[in-house]
Amino acid sequence: MSKLFKNFKKDNKQNNIYVESNPNISFTSDIEMTNSSSFNPYSQETDIKSKEKLGELEFENSSSLINETEDNGIGELKRGLSSRHVQFISLAGAIGTGLFVGSGAALSIAGPAGLLTGYLILCFFVWSIMNQLAEMVTYLPIPGKSTPYALCDRYTGNKSLAFASGLNLFYAQALLAPAEISAAAFVIQYWTDLNVAIWISIFWFTIVALNFCAVKVFGEIEFWIASIKIITLTGLIIVGIVIFFGGAPNSHGVLGFHYWNHPGAFVEHLTNGNTGKFLACWSSVIKSAFSFILSPELITICAAEAEAPRINLPKAADRFIYRLFFFYICSVLVIGCIVASNDNRLMNAIDEGASGAAASPFVIGIQIAGIKVLNHIINAAILSSAYSAGNSFVYASSRTLFSMAHRGDIPKIFGRVNRWGVPYNCVACSAAICLLAYLNVSDSSSTAFTWFSNISTVSGFVEWIFVSITYLRFRKALKFHNMDDKVTYRPPLQIIGAYSCLFFFSLVALTNGYAVFFNFNGSDFVAAYITLPIVLFIYVLHAIWTKNWRWLAPPEEIDVTTGLAEIEEETANYVPPVPRNFLERIWFWIA
Repeated sequence: MSKLFKNFKKDNKQNNIYVESNPNISFTSDIEMTNSSSFNPYSQETDIKSKEKLGELEFENSSSLINETEDNGIGELKRGLSSRHVQFISLAGAIGTGLFVGSGAALSIAGPAGLLTGYLILCFFVWSIMNQLAEMVTYLPIPGKSTPYALCDRYTGNKSLAFASGLNLFYAQALLAPAEISAAAFVIQYWTDLNVAIWISIFWFTIVALNFCAVKVFGEIEFWIASIKIITLTGLIIVGIVIFFGGAPNSHGVLGFHYWNHPGAFVEHLTNGNTGKFLACWSSVIKSAFSFILSPELITICAAEAEAPRINLPKAADRFIYRLFFFYICSVLVIGCIVASNDNRLMNAIDEGASGAAASPFVIGIQIAGIKVLNHIINAAILSSAYSAGNSFVYASSRTLFSMAHRGDIPKIFGRVNRWGVPYNCVACSAAICLLAYLNVSDSSSTAFTWFSNISTVSGFVEWIFVSITYLRFRKALKFHNMDDKVTYRPPLQIIGAYSCLFFFSLVALTNGYAVFFNFNGSDFVAAYITLPIVLFIYVLHAIWTKNWRWLAPPEEIDVTTGLAEIEEETANYVPPVPRNFLERIWFWIA
């Protein structure tokens, strides 16, 4: 990529593009704006080849071009997601079986207070990661160039670190997809005894087909499934409150915090006394992480492919805290009140390795309360959530792979896109990895698949370490270049949050398998720690291959300006929709 900053101007009379190169141009100066009009993410140019060569974002009557002009065989993604897509994905995107089902295992290990403590700790640090990513992506929200990998490459100046980050992120996202697909298939076994391979095949085919379509199709599917999740979780919290106050058919007075007293608020884990309670809380953090893993990355990747990302991403990031508090904290509080940590149904489901509704503490609690039919409705919601999460991770992993091809770290064949701007080779690669879901058909191979799923969670911890390193370099570069005044979104305490996340997730990554040392098991040890040497090996191998011995680039070498003028012009030219009545005013506030 040329290091010269390029200012593009279009001659409307002759329809030719002229490039003026000036290394001394100041992006803080006034930007010439012509043909101001509303942003249209779905407009199509008649000359497709010319558009792909220039790699331009699609506008209606706009002169702004964001991407490079080199004809390097790499296509460009399209801004096909609307504001409502991004807002609902921020509220409920990537909420899969971790919250609905996996929370039961954490409850049995830690008890209701330990479960709540673990979720509270994770919510704080995941919220900080969301803010760090949102600030960096909002600054330069360019499709295909705003993935955590691309940000690491740009702001650390270490290609080897970025390469290790990208492969680690792709691996984690790609393996979470078959985990959710297989979970969705097992959820259906609550109703039928048909071979699980049938349902895996159906889910795999439909998810792959959806990801080959335009990104607006993905956004529309996620919008409606996110709506189902929001309604379901809200309903479950209300039902939990009813059960809490003794309104269920099998209630005998106010239930309240009965299970916090009997069998107790904490479960002593691995050892007795306060040490056992502490270990229970720490295990809750590790077990509960599957509910959160890589959800901030999904939101920021989606936002970069949405209209007016500088407006919609901050809005989505601000609402992420509501998702964490209302859907996660309130949900686990309800779980701890309606199900005992030593409940026989819960313990049997965990011992049998159940991954469907039978292991869901929501379903178990409702069955104990004697509420009929509702368990089937919850099961359907769990099914849609698992399907949605699998669909989201296929999408996110394909964009990570495309971003790596765009920056030249993997073969250019992965940078090709179809007429809808979908990186079809990347989607095909992610789809092939999703076939690992069939490992769950066999009891023996399902153990290997469990290893893969556990490893992907640890990869998520490692990825959040990379995010914090990238953010700290981003802030240092902005300060050096006196560009802080160009930042349009910056939540408070970001520097402290980044250092805290760097320490916390490093600690979690190093101790996530601590329990194996109390009763050593080789397979569990490998699942807990194999990710760390793999990432280190990738980094060292790439550094040797490229002869890259530098750890981090100095701030003066970090580019914080290329593309900024065009993004600012895009934002200035965007005309937000004007509500015509009171109902539309409410809807535009929501979405």
